[in-house]
Amino acid sequence: MNRLLPARPINHRLQASAAPALKHPPIATTLLLILSLPVMIFLHACASRANEPAPKVATAAAVVPGLPADAHVVTPGEVKEVLEITGTLAANQNVVISSELTKKVVSVPVREGNIVSKGTLLFQLDDADLQAQLERLRQQEKLAALNEARLKDLIAHDAASQQDYDQAATNLAVLKAEIRQLLTTIDKTRIRAPFNGRIGIIRTYPGALVSPSTPLTTIVDDAQVKVEFSVPEKYANLVAQGKQQTFTVESDSTEYKATVMAKESYVDQATRTLLVRATAANTNHKLVVGQSARLTLALRSSDNALQIPSQSLMPSSQGYSVFVVKSGKAVLTPVAVGQRGPDNVQITKGLSVGDTVVVSNQLRLSNGADVNIVNLK
Repeated sequence: MNRLLPARPINHRLQASAAPALKHPPIATTLLLILSLPVMIFLHACASRANEPAPKVATAAAVVPGLPADAHVVTPGEVKEVLEITGTLAANQNVVISSELTKKVVSVPVREGNIVSKGTLLFQLDDADLQAQLERLRQQEKLAALNEARLKDLIAHDAASQQDYDQAATNLAVLKAEIRQLLTTIDKTRIRAPFNGRIGIIRTYPGALVSPSTPLTTIVDDAQVKVEFSVPEKYANLVAQGKQQTFTVESDSTEYKATVMAKESYVDQATRTLLVRATAANTNHKLVVGQSARLTLALRSSDNALQIPSQSLMPSSQGYSVFVVKSGKAVLTPVAVGQRGPDNVQITKGLSVGDTVVVSNQLRLSNGADVNIVNLK
């Protein structure tokens, strides 16, 4: 038979083993409270903010109806009709220096680029043989002069015939003529500047044998330059002689003045243009002969012309038109244009003084649409 063990010792041991477990819960609870305290504070703060009244949203500004756009008020002003054409700068005088004789160059006293005066010696050719001929002729002239004087005295005393005297006088005159001719030839060995000007590139040097076909250098009178240009025949009478025109060149941005001096007597039938020549001062020698010149010719002018900004124009197959603002609405208005400028265009028909034209946002406008003018110029 099985024996039952006593229950009391068992319970005693269970209580003894459970006793240590009852001592740990207070420590865990304390740690849990300490760790949860920041979370509780954060939740309390969030709840406080949630209870605050929401900030008031600013009331939207009242919206003005219509498409925003910039506009321009049409006013009268001065307009000059100009014609831009290209011309060429030419020298006042320009020649190629060459020799009239076939001789050897002895010296070149001038330098390239020098500005020389009229008569300045440029090249000296060999004249030794000519000087020898001159000396021989002068000796012969002395002898002929003595013979002429002797026969003249004999004629006075009826000791010689008139025919002998005439022959002696003729010989003397011929010798004098030959001397003058030789002096002219000798003078040709000294090549001088024909006018005041600037020397170009020198193409020969001492020791070279030159001939009349040999170019030695060039000389250009560029203290004053000629501006030559052609205008269409429709403007032939608008470019008057004595009228001042302006032009520029590629080498600098200076605006130069030129005065019309002459016009060709006929219109070129091939190009239907009229050749015009003007002159401009070039004392500082900045303008170079042969340069192209961009001329702005003043043709007509008007003091009461209507102008609008170029961006206000709307091209179409029927011509040009603009939006005119009338009673807050855009009205598409056809116009006729005249002279154009860098930023403005002349209106010859379709607008009146005081009209307000739209200059921006035209592509979004339609005829009769509401317009809100943002900037009025």
